[in-house]
Amino acid sequence: MSPPNDTDFTPILKYLGLPDAYEPSPRTAPIDFLHRHVRSLPAHLLRLLSTNTTPKERTAVPIIRNRRLKYSQSNPPELSLEHAKSTWPALWEGRERPGREQAKEEKEWAEREFLGDGKQKVGKLGSLLGEYEEERESERVRTIRRQRAEYIESLPEEDDESDDDDNEGDTGMQEPSPAELEATFLRLVKERFIYGFLESIDYDKVDWDERWDGDLDREMEERWFDDEEEG
Repeated sequence: MSPPNDTDFTPILKYLGLPDAYEPSPRTAPIDFLHRHVRSLPAHLLRLLSTNTTPKERTAVPIIRNRRLKYSQSNPPELSLEHAKSTWPALWEGRERPGREQAKEEKEWAEREFLGDGKQKVGKLGSLLGEYEEERESERVRTIRRQRAEYIESLPEEDDESDDDDNEGDTGMQEPSPAELEATFLRLVKERFIYGFLESIDYDKVDWDERWDGDLDREMEERWFDDEEEG
């Protein structure tokens, strides 16, 4: 549970016509409170509960989890392939040089902003800025992946015999295609978003927005979560 805070939850209780001593309390038992009242509160009051819950904790509330699922199915820009690779590079297992999309954007910006300085000069400036941006992004990704590798390296080693068995089972396996890598990556990002594990993303705009309560295909929803558990 998130640490205690000084947020005043009285407006929530007043809106619902509940006494100050109501249980489950939005202060001390916010998840239980959300289970009962999430559909009854407007977004500006629900946001108060972001101060004492985390996105991961709110995953326990089916309505919130389903809102995230429906949002992810709307193909939002935050979960697009290029944006996701840039924001969460440690999850991406592809081999292309990172930063290409950022470099392209930097070059286009230079050409747009300095159009009056002559096409040849602008082209050189755009290329130079693009190269700088690509190198900056590459260094950022290398740092993140190195930190992740150091963390994994620090974990206790597993039994050698078990490792040998795993390696034997990998013999003859084909490398996944680029399309398969992308599909696996996007599914991983979607799963981590739904279960509250992604950083650098605004969960509040989804968790407290009732427009994502639209007619979600119940069978499709259950099948998605069943497939995720089996995977």
